[in-house]
Amino acid sequence: MIPKVIEAKYVRDFVLHLRFADGTEGDVDLGDKLGGGVFAPLCDPAYFRQATVHPELHTVVWPNGADFAPEFLHERVQVKA
Repeated sequence: MIPKVIEAKYVRDFVLHLRFADGTEGDVDLGDKLGGGVFAPLCDPAYFRQATVHPELHTVVWPNGADFAPEFLHERVQVKA
């Protein structure tokens, strides 16, 4: 089953706090995944903060169409104990 992101909140730098439909929630640092192509604008912290959850794709997206697969995000989430 593909995980579904239901909430995304900006935390700091290039870190988002994500909540998934399966109850998993925690922080994801995407700083090491930003760079060229469609991800280049995300290197600007002000632009990175514009992350939203796409209502049909159930993942994090940005205004320029950049997104990360929900499976990738689910694997990288750092669950707080």
